Amino acid sequence: MGFSGFDIAIIVLVFLVIILLFKGIKTVPQGYNYTVERFGRYTKTLTPGLNIINPIFERVGAKMNMMEQVLDVPTQEIITRDNAIVGVDGIAFYQILNAAQAAYQVAGLQNAILNLTMTNIRTVMGSMDLDELLSNRDAINERLLRVVDEAAHPWGIKITRVEIKDINPPANLIESMGRQMTAERNKRAHILAAEGLKQSQILEAEGRREAAFRDAEARERSAEAEAKATQVVSEAIAKGDVQALNYFIAQKYTEALTRIGSATNSKVVLMPLEASSLIGTLGGIGEIAKEVFRSEGTAGAQRQAARPPLVRPNET
Repeated sequence: MGFSGFDIAIIVLVFLVIILLFKGIKTVPQGYNYTVERFGRYTKTLTPGLNIINPIFERVGAKMNMMEQVLDVPTQEIITRDNAIVGVDGIAFYQILNAAQAAYQVAGLQNAILNLTMTNIRTVMGSMDLDELLSNRDAINERLLRVVDEAAHPWGIKITRVEIKDINPPANLIESMGRQMTAERNKRAHILAAEGLKQSQILEAEGRREAAFRDAEARERSAEAEAKATQVVSEAIAKGDVQALNYFIAQKYTEALTRIGSATNSKVVLMPLEASSLIGTLGGIGEIAKEVFRSEGTAGAQRQAARPPLVRPNET
């Protein structure tokens, strides 16, 4: 059975329609967006899933990865504000938010982000001293993120993070910094030792002052007691009690002998002593004691006589 020309045309037409259907069906994987161009001009964006385009007039332009991506920033030398040369490398994270802008606003997106990041690293870190560079890494990252993200915003991307990985000063500079750190620590140690010595001397001086004050107070009280005793003896003598004078002289005499005998630089003491005077003085002390006991006995008898007699029950 032969095919006519019309049958062949129908078969060819069906075959072309099937081919066009297969070419017009586009499956976009998750995490990607496809741009569609009609006669070379952007028309729409295909999202993940099954999409249909006109294969005769439209075609897929750019296949953009919408997931967050990482970009390694190579090592570069930077001259700081205090003329120190350091090697710096880093890492940048970015994500495409608008596939059309990322595809058509800039040519070579990753290369553009890389050069933009490196340029701003030199600008930001070159305006700082070496000490600030080494101690303010978080502030540097935050400043870089703000500047680079603002510059890349027209490209339809979001810079999510910029991190400085390593800052490598020259070897001679590291050695100088080590010596400086050692000197600084030695300085702090000397300062702490001096402060400790100062506090110790202050406490010692305060202790001596307190001891001197207590000693002076003790001497003052002793002098007051001595003056009081002398006053009492003087009043007793003024009243005609000579035994009080003998007691006072004997006490002083005995204290003097005690100090002479307890001296560390004297082993043998040779001095004339009048035994009769010492005995007489001691006798005066005895007489004073007798007078005291006698007066106390008389006063006790008087108090006993003044009491009323006790009446016992069986005597009534």
